[in-house]
Amino acid sequence: MPVITLPDGSKRSFDQTVTVLDVASDIGPGLAKAALAGKIDNTIVDTSYLIESDVNLSLITKRDIEGLDIIRHSTAHLLAQAVKELYPETQTTIGPVIENGFYYDFSREDKFSTDDFKKIEQKMAEIAKQNLPLERSEMSRDEAVEFFINKGEKYKAEIIADIPADQTLSLYSQGDFIDLCRGPHVPSTGHLKGGFKLMKLAGAYWRGDSNNEMLQRIYGTAFPDKKQLKTYLHNLEEAEKRDHRKIGKKLDLFHAQEEAPGMIFWHSKGWSIYREVEDYIREKLRHHGYQEVHTPQVIDRVLWEKSGHWDKFGDMIFTTHSENRDYAIKPMNCPGHIQIYNQGLRSYRDLPLRMAEFGSCHRNEPSGTLHGLMRVRNFTQDDAHIFCTEGQIQQEVAAFMELLFEVYRDFGFNEVIIKLSTRPEQRVGSDDVWDQAEEALETALNRSELDWDLQPGEGAFYGPKIEFSLKDCIGRVWQCGTIQVDFSMPGRLDATYIDESGEKKSPVMLHRAILGSLERFVGILIEEYAGSMPLWLAPIQAVIVNITDKQRQFTEEVATKLNNLGFRVESDLRNEKIGLKIREHSMQRVPYILVIGDREMEDGAVAVRARGGEDLGTVKIDQFIERLQQDLKERK
Repeated sequence: MPVITLPDGSKRSFDQTVTVLDVASDIGPGLAKAALAGKIDNTIVDTSYLIESDVNLSLITKRDIEGLDIIRHSTAHLLAQAVKELYPETQTTIGPVIENGFYYDFSREDKFSTDDFKKIEQKMAEIAKQNLPLERSEMSRDEAVEFFINKGEKYKAEIIADIPADQTLSLYSQGDFIDLCRGPHVPSTGHLKGGFKLMKLAGAYWRGDSNNEMLQRIYGTAFPDKKQLKTYLHNLEEAEKRDHRKIGKKLDLFHAQEEAPGMIFWHSKGWSIYREVEDYIREKLRHHGYQEVHTPQVIDRVLWEKSGHWDKFGDMIFTTHSENRDYAIKPMNCPGHIQIYNQGLRSYRDLPLRMAEFGSCHRNEPSGTLHGLMRVRNFTQDDAHIFCTEGQIQQEVAAFMELLFEVYRDFGFNEVIIKLSTRPEQRVGSDDVWDQAEEALETALNRSELDWDLQPGEGAFYGPKIEFSLKDCIGRVWQCGTIQVDFSMPGRLDATYIDESGEKKSPVMLHRAILGSLERFVGILIEEYAGSMPLWLAPIQAVIVNITDKQRQFTEEVATKLNNLGFRVESDLRNEKIGLKIREHSMQRVPYILVIGDREMEDGAVAVRARGGEDLGTVKIDQFIERLQQDLKERK
């Protein structure tokens, strides 16, 4: 019978299979999730029921991501056992769960290849079919060191030797295979028959030190059933097809090169998309009462020390030096906005003051993390800061969320995940201030009646935040929007206003962004639409092609008319076959291809082909203009 040890020390037994919801009903969802992920010591929650009882893993994994981690962690052990049975001379090291799967590092004289994966997967399936129980045992530190040395596992022994001698260690065995592990795990290998797949090989230095031996890392993934695995693999294929770096090169949108790592060279077509996104946001901000400002790229280090950014992000800040002064190339806009706010005496009647900037920021991201448009060193934020009173926080957060959802809908995103991130361990400000800020955001979320989750400890160093993440067409989640309540930085940088009583007070500062990095958001759009951008974002909205040179002049006249009306239109007057022209522009994802032959020229019309090959027939020029205008108005 499953037994749960509650925080107060009492125990509760269940006469049925245990799910996350069962546990959460007694100790709360946060503790339940942490318990099932092995993130809380057994003094809080006794996780032994995961072995001693027939846990309903299908329910756990459907309801809670930590349940999926249990399956993946157990599958990492399954992989290690299969490798040891096939290649007994191999030594095992570590095998943690990671995003979307797991990996295991091995030391082996012969090299693995992806050709070995089928053989290893077959052995994993055999072991899973045997339904071997996973049994937990304990050893002292010294006993465990000796045990693994005797088994020839020097890496395991080295790991254990670094653990304090007074600690008791847990080991898990399945058949003849035994591994050092904190757990928890599935009850038996039979629970792993659902779906797993080995994905790729990589090298990894032992303990991440380049002076140590290079190990062989096998990556894999696992799901509760084959259907979920199949969906995941399909989405991986889709993601590969939608890779914004490949599409960017194919459609001539942008490129990056070694001479400027993490910096983007925007080509004309890509810059058109970027500017369209920026102009759209600028117009939205204007309608919602924001003032657009612009602050310097280079500011004295002293300001960043005073704001707290230097201590927190010093290793991420690019610096320069001039005339015996150290400067920071700005990594963010907030201190600069406070400098504008501080020019002149402010009254409570001036608040809220909404200040926006498309600020170009630089951060010294590690080179290994750089990834196309998604992770760069130079980026522009649709950044804004709202200076307000404490009593105005609710209305400003509500207004921001209304604007945010409006923007996301216009870009075609209708599923938004909301999370409230609370105080981290390293932070500025008193606990009372943090209590006040967190309560303000939680109240705003509850009043919105939107679903949201809690992320303890994930707030910014100066305040809690609400994060807004988009789910794209293949199920990936992109964190984009945020609003943060900051009671600390305005005071640190001497921002004040005169309240109704004539007293000086520090304003509350709301840090907010909707898209986040414009570079990254354009990358998300490219992948969401696989390069086939909606008409209003498409760099070229229509191409006009002539069949013979007889229609050249009329083709040029039509192109000029459409461009003068503000449409982005090009003409293709090359002496090439019409089929070749249509094929080439179709591959460039142009929304409309307009064909002009003798008949169209005589009738003052165009033959319209929509993206995807749909033939819309021949229409008068003015009729096509009306169609374009309607499509743009509806943001199709």
